[in-house]
Amino acid sequence: MSEKINDDALQALKIAFTYMPKAIEINKYEYGDRYQTALEHIQTVREILLINDVDPEEVYGEINPESTPRSTY
Repeated sequence: MSEKINDDALQALKIAFTYMPKAIEINKYEYGDRYQTALEHIQTVREILLINDVDPEEVYGEINPESTPRSTY
């Protein structure tokens, strides 16, 4: 999938992404045999965000600016 999505769908994806666990939080102990699938799902969402010119690392701050730490540099 390399097509851009519409603005409403992109906004919904950003919101959902903020609630997804981070890849570093996924482990076999907690996710069992599904851990690889969970990692693949996270990667898929990240790729769609990138295709749509959205930096996945900036999404949380965009969706929740009031609870994002301010940078001092």
